[in-house]
Amino acid sequence: MREWQSPSHVRWYCRYHVLFVPKYRKRTIFGTLRRGIGKILRELCIEREIELVEGHAMADHVHLLLSVPPKFSVANTVGYVKGKSAIRIHRQFLGRERNFTGFHFWARGYCVSTVGLDEQKIRAYIREQEEEEKRQEQLPLGGLQPPSMGRAGA
Repeated sequence: MREWQSPSHVRWYCRYHVLFVPKYRKRTIFGTLRRGIGKILRELCIEREIELVEGHAMADHVHLLLSVPPKFSVANTVGYVKGKSAIRIHRQFLGRERNFTGFHFWARGYCVSTVGLDEQKIRAYIREQEEEEKRQEQLPLGGLQPPSMGRAGA
């Protein structure tokens, strides 16, 4: 069942699947940093009145399912979350206190798709992404044969 939001003048249900990556897609999100990023993202969403419905930090990217009020654009929301989280990551984990000019954590772009009737599928996808990636990495490559380049024996 959808949880429609309803302030005094509008009813809305705006959910987005957002994905963004660290600069140069480096595999930097591990251990303490991974847990810290989750906490930082939750805090930023609360500050901005955005609901973080589901989220998962992988080694080289982050999946979020966000419920964004219609008063905010998706671009501004993602820009705010990425920008403020990068500053907090640099302060808490990388030892920078000020002068963040020229320092980056996240890559420039992001991927976003609207979530409609398939919300449960998207939530399951985000939750199970890590196991699926591990399973894909373990697939044997020995059974694959290159295609034939002509007739046999010619």
